[in-house]
Amino acid sequence: MNQMKAHFTLKDLPVGERPYERFESAGASALSDAELLAIILRTGTRKETSVDLAKRVLSEGCLEKSILGLHHLSVEELMQIPGIGRVKAIQLKSIAELSKRLSKRNARKALIMDSPKTVADYYMEEYRHLEREHALVILLTGSNKLITDFTLSIGTANRTLISTREVFREALKYGAVFFMLLHNHPGGDPTPSEQDLQLTRRMQDAGLIMDIELIDHIIIGDRKYISLKEFGLL
Repeated sequence: MNQMKAHFTLKDLPVGERPYERFESAGASALSDAELLAIILRTGTRKETSVDLAKRVLSEGCLEKSILGLHHLSVEELMQIPGIGRVKAIQLKSIAELSKRLSKRNARKALIMDSPKTVADYYMEEYRHLEREHALVILLTGSNKLITDFTLSIGTANRTLISTREVFREALKYGAVFFMLLHNHPGGDPTPSEQDLQLTRRMQDAGLIMDIELIDHIIIGDRKYISLKEFGLL
């Protein structure tokens, strides 16, 4: 009696349905997310092919049903999906991170930070999931085009430490005309604290001296934000 096959592989699929062959004949753009993911996973389970497993990961594990949706799942959550062990979970998270970085890099090429909503939408998904406060500095041209951004500090759940000197050293290095501050509130409520207001005033005063204007301070909560400029606090 033949032993039961340990795992379905890509070779077990009919020739016309094998992602590798389809990639070779039609190119990457012709493949679905599930087929591209199957190439990374390589093997399925005893009952399903790698393509079937990939479809299940996308449909059961991600509300967005796309590779970018993997960004919202932890390694441990992915491992709860039958057929996904730690190695495959790490592979999936790596692909999700690469997808996110490519998407963000392409989006920022022509990004104009001309409204608080534009800024909040751009950073929301990255910052609303963080468990500690992250303070970001956003450097802009005179026409509000993004030059670069950088993390200034990573604090505890309710505090960040901000270096004024480092902000303006980088701003001068990149020739920024304007800058913004952005940080997250891990608790989900973006209401500014007294410490947030003090920091804003300190940076605003320093910007006037350096002739590099602070034009907003945005606080990211859970799917919501507050712009201190919109609230008349800047």
